[in-house]
Amino acid sequence: MHILVTNDDGVQAPGLLALAVAMRPLGKVTVFAPDRNWSASGHVKTMERPLRVRETTLADGSSAFISDGAPSDCVALPLLGLVEEQIDMVVSGINPNANLGHDVTYSGTVTAAMEAVISGVKGVAVSLDSPEGFKGQLDYSAAANVGRRVVEKVMADGLPEGVVLNVNVPYRKENELKGYMITRQGLRVYRDALDSRLDPRGRPYYWIGGQSPTGVAEEGTDFGALAEGYVSITPLQLDLTYYKAMDVLKKWEF
Repeated sequence: MHILVTNDDGVQAPGLLALAVAMRPLGKVTVFAPDRNWSASGHVKTMERPLRVRETTLADGSSAFISDGAPSDCVALPLLGLVEEQIDMVVSGINPNANLGHDVTYSGTVTAAMEAVISGVKGVAVSLDSPEGFKGQLDYSAAANVGRRVVEKVMADGLPEGVVLNVNVPYRKENELKGYMITRQGLRVYRDALDSRLDPRGRPYYWIGGQSPTGVAEEGTDFGALAEGYVSITPLQLDLTYYKAMDVLKKWEF
């Protein structure tokens, strides 16, 4: 088993190292990650400039590949042949914040795993639901062990074609987790606001700000599972077609 580990927070992010270490007992691990933070980058693929790749060293002394591309590039490059040995699975994370509901369309963590599935390779994204405003060093140990257990199940039982797993872990010690729950996407509530300012030369510039998003903790959803202390595992499909709407639209006359 050859596992590619990546993320959207940059190659030196502690969550990436925790995930790589957790994957090593399962087989060969190659780390290939961006040289900077790409949080909320979505599914980006670089097509109009060259990509640079070099080797670097992680905090534990192990080697990794680093690229100036997006998270999806860091999956596409090795799958296209930059890494010669065949890759069997891509595991992305550990993101320091949960990726829930509509977040998956913004998340570089999740879309990196989606890039794997597009190429016919199994993909798993792992995120930690850390407390809002947390100060200090996050403990990724429980999330890393959860990630390993999920990957072990994928190795043993497989996944349907075109499915990526979005795994979110409550910020608890492993023995305090209530268990694992298969969930659907919940409803994320965004409270974005436009902040308009002027630079020293009087020219306008803008920030997208506002209050932190919340979610509806409905039973059976990713939000609901985390609120109850369960690991949320949401199977996402790449086919975004709303088939029921097709029947309605087919009645349109052009």
